[in-house]
Amino acid sequence: MEESLFYYLGLVPLLGVISQLIAWRLKVPSILLLLICGVLLGQFVNIDAILEHTAESNGKNAAAHLLFPLISLSVAVILFEGGLSLRLSELQEAGRPVFRLVTLGVVVSWILTTFVVWQLLGMDLRLAILLGAILVVTGPTVVAPLLRNIRPVPKIASMLKWEGIVVDPIGAVLAVLVFEEVLVSTGQEYQILSAITTLVTTMSVGIVVGLITAAIVTALLYYYLIPDYLHGVLILSTALATFAISNAIRHESGLITVTLLGIFLANQKAVAISHIVEFKEHLGVFLISCLFVVLGSRLDLQSIYALGWNGFFFILLMLFVIRPLSVLISLMWTETTLKERIFLGFLAPRGIVAAAVTSVFALKVLTSSATDPNLSVLAEQAEQLVPITFLVIIGTVGFYGLTAAPLARYLGLSDADPQGLLIAGGEVWVRDLALVLNKNGVPVILVDTNYRNVTAAKMSGLRAHCASVLSDNVHEEADLNGIGKLLAMTANDEVNLLACQEYTHYFGRSSVYQLPLNPKSIGNRSKDLVHLPGRILFDGKISFRTMEQILAEGYEIKATTLSDEFTFDEFKERYGVNSRLLFVIDANKRLQVVTTDWAKVPSAKQTIIALVPKSSQESS
Repeated sequence: MEESLFYYLGLVPLLGVISQLIAWRLKVPSILLLLICGVLLGQFVNIDAILEHTAESNGKNAAAHLLFPLISLSVAVILFEGGLSLRLSELQEAGRPVFRLVTLGVVVSWILTTFVVWQLLGMDLRLAILLGAILVVTGPTVVAPLLRNIRPVPKIASMLKWEGIVVDPIGAVLAVLVFEEVLVSTGQEYQILSAITTLVTTMSVGIVVGLITAAIVTALLYYYLIPDYLHGVLILSTALATFAISNAIRHESGLITVTLLGIFLANQKAVAISHIVEFKEHLGVFLISCLFVVLGSRLDLQSIYALGWNGFFFILLMLFVIRPLSVLISLMWTETTLKERIFLGFLAPRGIVAAAVTSVFALKVLTSSATDPNLSVLAEQAEQLVPITFLVIIGTVGFYGLTAAPLARYLGLSDADPQGLLIAGGEVWVRDLALVLNKNGVPVILVDTNYRNVTAAKMSGLRAHCASVLSDNVHEEADLNGIGKLLAMTANDEVNLLACQEYTHYFGRSSVYQLPLNPKSIGNRSKDLVHLPGRILFDGKISFRTMEQILAEGYEIKATTLSDEFTFDEFKERYGVNSRLLFVIDANKRLQVVTTDWAKVPSAKQTIIALVPKSSQESS
């Protein structure tokens, strides 16, 4: 059995990463494949039996006792990483709707879910209240991958991201309140004051511990008391320790603590934490992959089948009644549009937090029922909590994963394959190139530190920002909706290199491009600069200075639409071998950037943008 556990633990991460890779290739939500992979693994490997034997225990729920602490710590890391992605500046536009969603929206969802579980599934009212509290959560484990696939407008993305991360600890705290004040306490002992005291205590512990820890970590980094190579592991271990300490002080306050710790660190201005954020994101993807496979492998399909048609109708009500109603009610009299409310009403997937919290409290009910007569009658129904939650996870993830992206595109709230360009640089020839692209349907945003360049760009009708492309202001203030690629085309090779390195995280390595380095600036170091962060633009010979020289010699940037009568071969014949291809726009207005590895031949109905000699120009 010990060998089986060893092989299982070695296989889970590989299956998780493979599922992520396949999902990326197929352009489908990774969570669907992770759950399917986990369920299939569970048909061949009984992890509960392995853990019970390994723990030398035949007692019921031995596997759960071993797994849940690991799951709780993993969830803490995921929520901490989610907190690191939250910028308070995003709340300038989305703050009021987010506040309404995590307050009024939570209450409406809690009440409606409780009623449906009580009446439709026939569960005891106390357990229905508990499950209703847990199912208000959405969470970064499911929302973030969907947003990565959907790529909605910044306002919607901010609202969903904030709601998903903030609502998780809220759901956990509500579950604690219900368990302690409704399930454990008798009717005579239950008091509203006690619940309020529990809520205030839990929130206070989370806020105070999170704030103190953030201040300590910031001070350690600010005064250079920690070497750079320990930054990531230090903050990871600090987050885990803070989660445990906070839970020891007040049960379930740890999720609040780590979430606020991430938010505090992300919004302080004393030290840079971008390198830490990247480390945490990689770890978050790894943990999400592993957790969904593990929990999926523990799923008993028979227990879900046993729910029958009532379970199916429950999912339909969650999808088409409870979530839409909670969004519509909570966002009344806010600045959100009808299209935004419709989309928000059809995106609330449940994930690892719901599964973990339900499993923990189901175990608590079962454990307490042995000694508490008040809970003994709930033992049988408590075993249904986990199957119901997994049914909700599978149903919501499956439905939203398949429909959210098409719905967002139909409502005009996303672009699955954005063709716009963020161009670093604003010199004359860069502006001329941007104008040609813009006139041919390619959205362009210029970023330059030179105010005159930016002013000239705006006067010519281009979108432009006076800022450093490396600053956070570009991320936070520029509307990058519809922008899918970076062209680093400044006169400074170092800025181009750093810009590509920075935006690789945002656009992906395949969508960041840079001019080739100036030969004079690299000298004999060319062999050491093989692995550049960006893909080399054009034919690899047109550096910034070279482009200026070519244009000064009488060349211009020209767009030409090819046809059956005027082919690319005829284009080359007309403009000569010295013409240089820069971009190709196909019939569907999809932009293809010419790079050093370009091997395609433009065809009819495609528009090519090229450097051509003015003397050879003819109407075409």
